[in-house]
Amino acid sequence: MYAVVKTGGKQYRVSKDDILKVERLPGEAGEVITLDDILMVGNGKDVTLGEPRVDGAAVAAEILEQGRGPKITIFKKRRRQNYRRKKGHRQLLTVLRVTEILTDGAKAKPAAKKPAKKAAPKAETEKKAPMAAAADGADDLKKLSGVGPVLETKLIEAGVTSFAQIAAWTDKDIEEFDEKLSFKGRIEREGWVDQAKDLAKGEKE
Repeated sequence: MYAVVKTGGKQYRVSKDDILKVERLPGEAGEVITLDDILMVGNGKDVTLGEPRVDGAAVAAEILEQGRGPKITIFKKRRRQNYRRKKGHRQLLTVLRVTEILTDGAKAKPAAKKPAKKAAPKAETEKKAPMAAAADGADDLKKLSGVGPVLETKLIEAGVTSFAQIAAWTDKDIEEFDEKLSFKGRIEREGWVDQAKDLAKGEKE
């Protein structure tokens, strides 16, 4: 059995256990969601076309991951107008695994509950203590636009403790930290690298 489902303005032909990337859908990894914009359902030679949707049909899918697509560069220029604009974009994506194709108004099965995580042993908790100590000699990263106590803590835990480190970031580093720490494009949007260069000079002076 297969179905044609519409989401994010695009159409996808899916069968059970197919994995596909679609434009960002709300939810967390492990949740089962239902897509009800079904344009066609097929089972062998038996095909049902929607008008425009198939009544009572839906596709149940488990969210495997919330991520982002590859970076694309958008460049605009107007001749003889001294106008140039360059921006980067990474589309927010959701990775889904199709669990069921539902017909006749059937409902999706709930996701299997995962066992609760055990508390970390005391020894592991003690290993994290030096990280806090390392922050004592760190630069005040909150001077960067848009960085508060929470983001500062994330950066320090990732080993970033000085403006000089951020000032030296390459495009690859920016992409890596943006993905790793879920900054959602904030690094480029706020211009942290340029800010860090100016702040690093101020620290030296």
